[in-house]
Amino acid sequence: MLDAAMKSGNDKEVDTIAKYARSADPDGADAIAKQVADWKSARTKQQQRHLREADFMELVKGSVQIGGYYTTGNTNNTGLSGQANLTREGLDWRHKLKLVADYQRSAGVTTRRHYLAAYEPNYKLHDDLYVYGAFQYESDHFLGYDNRYSASTGAGYSAIKRPGMSLDLELGPAYRSTDYVDDGTDASAAIRGSASFKWKLSPAVSFSQDASGYLQHGNSTVATNTGFNAKLFGPVSGQLSYQIQYESQPRDKVESMDTISRASLVYEF
Repeated sequence: MLDAAMKSGNDKEVDTIAKYARSADPDGADAIAKQVADWKSARTKQQQRHLREADFMELVKGSVQIGGYYTTGNTNNTGLSGQANLTREGLDWRHKLKLVADYQRSAGVTTRRHYLAAYEPNYKLHDDLYVYGAFQYESDHFLGYDNRYSASTGAGYSAIKRPGMSLDLELGPAYRSTDYVDDGTDASAAIRGSASFKWKLSPAVSFSQDASGYLQHGNSTVATNTGFNAKLFGPVSGQLSYQIQYESQPRDKVESMDTISRASLVYEF
């Protein structure tokens, strides 16, 4: 039974069967423990060798989603939304890329236009600790700015890292420059913090909660995104999400808070 569990590659099953095997055969407990330890060591070395020798694109995973949204706050509309998330998990480096676009025209007039592009490289210092760089571009006319550029570096900590659940926390200094619709410009140092929580509730249903903030002199920003994902078939799933973005000192005639509710189809690869 232990050999069959090892062939399946499931760590949890191996640990469970080994536990009962040691209870059933106390005299062979040391040999069983050594067999499991040797298997885990060989498996780890094999995984590390694969990560070290793999081509760059071979380790890229991600998702593409498209769907609709309903907004409240500065706009009250429905429209289309597209998003792509790419991650490459290497031995020492992790690369994350996120692209988001929301766009709508009503009666020949653009009523919403939001774009976001974010790239974050991580260098792993330990299983739970890493340093990061974060670069982000945003444009949202209805939140009062045409262009916003952000750059940050700092430390990240994987507070929870187990099958089915993860929590990553990041904190570091940043610099942001914003070009407002009214031709004003705001550029200053900031503090960036983020939290990313993922929980697999069942084989078919998962929950995610992402939050980030830029605190600076003048206008600060806090954004959260809550999502539920349910498998439909194969690599396709359905997702419901709710996003809040808060600007502490928006420009004239712009509300502080915007919300977006989305219903999307997600393709994972």
